Amino acid sequence: MKSKTVYLYTDGSSLGNPGPGGFGLILEWAGMSYIKEFSQGFVKTTNNRMELLAVIVGLEMLKKNSMEVVVYSDSKYVVDSVEKKWVFGWEKKNFKDKKNSDLWKRFLAVYRNHTVHFQWVKGHNQHPQNERCDQLAVQAAKGKNLISDAFFEQIDRQKT
Repeated sequence: MKSKTVYLYTDGSSLGNPGPGGFGLILEWAGMSYIKEFSQGFVKTTNNRMELLAVIVGLEMLKKNSMEVVVYSDSKYVVDSVEKKWVFGWEKKNFKDKKNSDLWKRFLAVYRNHTVHFQWVKGHNQHPQNERCDQLAVQAAKGKNLISDAFFEQIDRQKT
């Protein structure tokens, strides 16, 4: 039987902001040797979107609800938004004038399926899983099979 505690390591990258981007994640089950890595690249996006999307996709990959999840991220944007409860205030105001509202709504939907704790880690500081997630994110951003971040691209087009 798998442990109910999962460690989710995440990182996002954008080569230019906006520019091609990607995220990388590692899922580790406490007490188990099973580890899963995943990454995805996008044609045009931002670093904050990739940082947040890594957390969302990692949580969405969990096949069972009610898991204890510890998310390790070097993104103050993501960690502080949740740990300082800003995102819940934004939600009450229907994310009025907030960037990445599509992703924050998607995050809250999956976040509520689990007990999630965030741990900020300093980026590029020899944290093995964070370094690996960074490699995955950069490789994904430089990859050939980039997909569209349609929501971002639509907003970006409206600005021009």
